[in-house]
Amino acid sequence: MAFDDEFPDWFRRRRRSFFGSLFEDIDRMFQEMERMMEEEIRQFTSRVPKDYVRERKLPDGTTVREIGPFVYGYSIKIGPDGKPEIREFGNVKPGRFGPQVKEEREPLVDIVETDKEIQIVAELPGVEKEDIKVYGTEDTLTISVDTPQRKYYKEVQLPAKVNVKEAKTQYKNGVLEIKLPKLEETKKPKGEEIKIE
Repeated sequence: MAFDDEFPDWFRRRRRSFFGSLFEDIDRMFQEMERMMEEEIRQFTSRVPKDYVRERKLPDGTTVREIGPFVYGYSIKIGPDGKPEIREFGNVKPGRFGPQVKEEREPLVDIVETDKEIQIVAELPGVEKEDIKVYGTEDTLTISVDTPQRKYYKEVQLPAKVNVKEAKTQYKNGVLEIKLPKLEETKKPKGEEIKIE
């Protein structure tokens, strides 16, 4: 005796129609999600810079369109005040009308502050030391690379004023380290001195 034989005829028909409509609903839901994803991809690829779109011939003679590379990531660390600091990197940025692809990739940068100096560590894989340009002021540091293969750009707001002329740098295995000594700030009173009578 089969399991279905234990139930009346009307119940077996009702069960088949219930499960049939359930699977039809799930199928419609997946089709709608697939349509939405295709629309998102179409809108995203329409905003991709021309440098990121290539056509390539396959051995069978057909041509495929390749788009990329796209890089996006973030790092999280706990700051000195105990609050998390989130830093994004890559060439995809959120925009008002969806993700935007930039020509330059934003490198992953970490800032370490001690009593006497600020150390900047930037990941710049795939470039030579001669391709890296670093500019600094007392408050900011700009790192850029512009080669046909790689483009990086990052402007860093420094947590304290530094002496750029005494900066020390090192580039090894795709990692740039910059050490900037802090400027000693003497606290000057604001305003004019008032004589006490």
